[in-house]
Amino acid sequence: MTGTGRAGLRLTARGAIVMLFVITLVGMPFLPGPAFVAGCLAAVLLVRPRDLLPLVVTPPLVFFAAALLVELVRALRSASMLQTFGLGMFTALSSGAPWLFLGSALALGIAWVRGLPANLRELRGGAAPEPTPAARSRSRRGHARTFDPEPEGYFEPRVYGKAADE
Repeated sequence: MTGTGRAGLRLTARGAIVMLFVITLVGMPFLPGPAFVAGCLAAVLLVRPRDLLPLVVTPPLVFFAAALLVELVRALRSASMLQTFGLGMFTALSSGAPWLFLGSALALGIAWVRGLPANLRELRGGAAPEPTPAARSRSRRGHARTFDPEPEGYFEPRVYGKAADE
């Protein structure tokens, strides 16, 4: 967490993901779907705007990890651990699929409004910077160069030491 300030409580992506995991894990035995959706909403509203991208891609993984942990603990108390675990995972994932979709879609929608497109532009390298006058003079027909050529001999192997017959 970054603390409180004029903008209120803001979490890092890591903090928001941990909060989502804890809310989902606590709600998993009782109301897994609504708990997950509430966790998604809380996480996307409390995360810093620059950390929206890592947050919006993790809800399915968080739901799976919470279901895995809860079903593993449940299976430990049964006589047929593997069968109980398999059936529990199948049930948790199949019954939670609509909630998983809803929570992920809401998180993505709210993140989009809060500034996710700016995060995507930053990830792609942002808008192309304006070429310098020197770059413009080196370019052909007014188009700026979009790459720097490799120096000659860059990919040629180097030979170290002296030849054996010298």
